[in-house]
Amino acid sequence: MFPIMDTHISSLFPEILAIIFSFLDVRDKGRTTQVCRAWRDAAYHKSVWRGVEARLHLRRSNPSLFPSLQARGIRRLQVLSLRRSLSSVIQGIPGIESLNLSGCYNLTDLGLAHALVQPLPSLTTLNLSLCKQVTDSSLGRIAQHLKSLRTLELGGCTNVSNTGLLLIAWGLPGLRSLNLRSCRNVSDVGIGHLAGLTRNAAQGCPLLETLILQDCQRLTDAALKYVARGFPCLHVLNLSFCGGVSDAGMLHISSVSSLRILNLRSCDNISDSGVMHLSTGSLHLTALDLSFCDKVGDQSLAHIAQGLTQLASLSLCSCRVSDDGLERLASPLRRLRTLNIGQCPGITDRGLELVGRHLTQLTGIDLYGCTKITTRGLERITQLPCLKVLNLGLWQMTE
Repeated sequence: MFPIMDTHISSLFPEILAIIFSFLDVRDKGRTTQVCRAWRDAAYHKSVWRGVEARLHLRRSNPSLFPSLQARGIRRLQVLSLRRSLSSVIQGIPGIESLNLSGCYNLTDLGLAHALVQPLPSLTTLNLSLCKQVTDSSLGRIAQHLKSLRTLELGGCTNVSNTGLLLIAWGLPGLRSLNLRSCRNVSDVGIGHLAGLTRNAAQGCPLLETLILQDCQRLTDAALKYVARGFPCLHVLNLSFCGGVSDAGMLHISSVSSLRILNLRSCDNISDSGVMHLSTGSLHLTALDLSFCDKVGDQSLAHIAQGLTQLASLSLCSCRVSDDGLERLASPLRRLRTLNIGQCPGITDRGLELVGRHLTQLTGIDLYGCTKITTRGLERITQLPCLKVLNLGLWQMTE
């Protein structure tokens, strides 16, 4: 028999401690450094901090901050508030890979100009969402010095215009993801620049996989023509709240065979005809959001059942759909995992019976505000074997 020996945690090799510490959340990782010297040394191993994003308030000078981040191998940074020069961040973490400045309202073109004075080949992700003082001038600086950028977030940057998109098209041909939410100065011409289909746009951004155009009010169907022709790798397209796009634009989108996720939420000019175009094209969508498109009804569900049978997620909140539409939809869409039909007053227990019978893979269903369903219908839904999320909201029990 071998003698049983008690091993205290303080006797573990630093490599073992580092493995243990890697499973802790960020706050607890920091606390381990304060226990003892051995734990501090183990906690500073770069494997402990791999993939961690440091979240900082940059207010006053702290000489030990950036050396500490570098020692731990942290290359992802979110700035929660900016009260000092951004250049200190760039100089302090020269190998920075991701920089999130979302909500730093006091960030200006001048501040970015002082920070971006030389190429940063390691930076692949930049988030400037809600940095409302940022203009096209900063996009020129970004296109000049951040050639490795793959993700650029500009949501809420209301001073960005088509000129800025032209600069992006010239300088960032490798861009994969672009968020232009609520950039209301962007029009069809700007999308043409990105697609490389205007006279001055060079090759554009042909590798773009995700394009967020939510609430870009100046866009029309012409922009969708550029999208269809210029982005052969596009995987995600968000057009929610774009009131200028219509059924005719869906004819262009229907040819984007790489597209998997399409958001048309609150696009007031999309009707059953537009959904027909989507269903008869070469799309292989896995997620479609038509919520609050009040011209979409049961006929759209018939089109979806014929041509978009690979859908895993379908949102139809506040659409003019009824049990008859669900009857056409339920049987062909057996892969469906999420169904949102809240605020659809035409849905009754009969519709839920159809859902329960055919959509056996559902993990979530939204029935918020469906006032005609009763406990009988809910009992049928709750028997679904994979169901994890059931949203009833304003439902009132009726007999």
